[in-house]
Amino acid sequence: MKAYRFLTGPDDASFCHRVTAALSAGWELHGAPSLTFDAVNGRVVCGQAVVKDVPDRDYDPAMKLGEL
Repeated sequence: MKAYRFLTGPDDASFCHRVTAALSAGWELHGAPSLTFDAVNGRVVCGQAVVKDVPDRDYDPAMKLGEL
């Protein structure tokens, strides 16, 4: 199975730590990061897609992708 996640969050160190944690858990970057401006909260929001090959598992919509 190939798993996909799209990580989002404010453009700060916590977002970078979330991406770093995913990479350390075997996830790989998928495509370029994205940025947008949240005018309501006055901040930049980041997004980064990550993918991971998970052998010997079938997809189940109930699975928690962050725990793979």
